[in-house]
Amino acid sequence: MKQRMLGQLQVPALGLGCMGMSEFYGPGDEAESIATIHRSIELGITLLDTADMYGPFKNEELVGRAIRGMRDRVIVATKCGIVRDPSNPTKRSISGKPEYIKSSCDGSLRRLGIDVIDLYQLHRVDPETPIEDSVGALADLIKAGKVRAIGLSEASAQTLRKAHAIHPISSVQSEYSLWTRDPEEGEPEGVLDVCRELGIGFLAYSPLGRGFLTGQIKSPDDFAADDFRRYSPRFQGENFQKNLELVAHIQTLAKTKGCTPGQLALAWLLAREPFIVPIPGTKRRKYLEENAGALSVELTAADLARIDELLPPGAASGARYPQAAMSSLNR
Repeated sequence: MKQRMLGQLQVPALGLGCMGMSEFYGPGDEAESIATIHRSIELGITLLDTADMYGPFKNEELVGRAIRGMRDRVIVATKCGIVRDPSNPTKRSISGKPEYIKSSCDGSLRRLGIDVIDLYQLHRVDPETPIEDSVGALADLIKAGKVRAIGLSEASAQTLRKAHAIHPISSVQSEYSLWTRDPEEGEPEGVLDVCRELGIGFLAYSPLGRGFLTGQIKSPDDFAADDFRRYSPRFQGENFQKNLELVAHIQTLAKTKGCTPGQLALAWLLAREPFIVPIPGTKRRKYLEENAGALSVELTAADLARIDELLPPGAASGARYPQAAMSSLNR
């Protein structure tokens, strides 16, 4: 398996997002999810990304069960910062308070059944808590031996600089794909610019556009009743139809490369920067194996230019989250 660096943390060039195994994308199948994690490890995709809010808490427990007896073969990445109440899972708040971060870490270690978290990430930046205080707490966890490396999620370029000045940040995780190119943008600099300068890795979540870029989604009716994509602006009304036209371009380009649309989308990300690690989520082995095939897809400069021509920044129609969730992003 090809390797990349998230700061000083060496990881495979492709990771596995585990969120959908427990929530958000319709009903789960624990046996198949655990089999998918085991197959991922066999393939060398040993970076497993989870968070305490997925479930809530259930996803960390599932990952913990899956990696029991093989801790030395995996790189565990989890997150805190989005607070949920199991008795009212629709309610959410953001916290980056030091005491909250430290207690959350203990909870994650317990649920995962491990002694140390390889990459501990602040899931969202708390506007009520100085980022210096939040990162200071994360740094304390490294000193305590509970965490090996720290990261941020959905942080702005300015916030990333402030955080890195307190303690080296290994990675920033944000949505990035052919239809979400926000990390490239920003004045006077974007998040990717700061990562490049400071030697910070970038974890690209939803690299397949929440499954849309695979070409397998033809209608909102394809989603289960409890699938959150039903409420996402990009999957609604005219936006859905306009975005289908973008996918048609990807399908055409993929045919010329002898790969699937999803593999093309992942190969595009892998070709962007050597510090980018896509973490496509799946709960089925067949899609995991398809995603792994992206590592063999080579895109030429001409291919990349053509992709940019057909799918330029801002091409996707609709916001990537409903308004309430968009307001939680650090910009």
